[in-house]
Amino acid sequence: MGYLTMEEKKRVERLIKGVQKELSRFNIPYVTEISAKTRDPFRVLVSCLLSLRTKDEVTAAASRRLFERATTPEELCKLPVKTIERLIYPVGFYRVKARNIKAISRELMEKYGSKVPDSVEELVKLKGVGRKTATLVVSMGYGRPAICVDTHVHRITNRWGIVSTSSPHQTELALYKVVPQKYWIELNTLLVAFGQNVCKPISPHCSDCGVRRYCLRVGVEKSR
Repeated sequence: MGYLTMEEKKRVERLIKGVQKELSRFNIPYVTEISAKTRDPFRVLVSCLLSLRTKDEVTAAASRRLFERATTPEELCKLPVKTIERLIYPVGFYRVKARNIKAISRELMEKYGSKVPDSVEELVKLKGVGRKTATLVVSMGYGRPAICVDTHVHRITNRWGIVSTSSPHQTELALYKVVPQKYWIELNTLLVAFGQNVCKPISPHCSDCGVRRYCLRVGVEKSR
């Protein structure tokens, strides 16, 4: 765990275990739900793309409508872009996402034998796939140890004071050094749910936080 002292290591463990206990109070992200139900990297990839800049309940509904019509790259390629748009609306940037999803499906068929790549390096070559989506597919879709860092993970781990970074990519690299590997896959699920309900960007609910005693509250000027 890198440079952390024994006491700091214990604090990291207490923070993560504390959020695990809190999780039963919240809805888990839809991408986590679909990965648990299907173990299908393609559906994890598509639902993750739909989730970008979109509320989780909208992502869930759009994903279900789309997966009722297509669950493989071949089936999705057969759908006109306008049909995909209609099925996924009103996710954010639905027109762009419809084009990207169809383009990705075609590329998976032509270059990867319809199989979703199982490495971050290959996944980020696909149109519209960034590092956050790639690490989520590797971890949730393939069950391989990886930390997916989105705005929630970046914000909360810096607020806790277990990392001090200025970008999600820096946060990902730093977290590999301080978070035990047994928590890597689930960390995103834990902190997305925690961030949406308690540890919000502005005025977090510190009075209702089960891990407040272990949090350094870095940058928190106002809380509830």
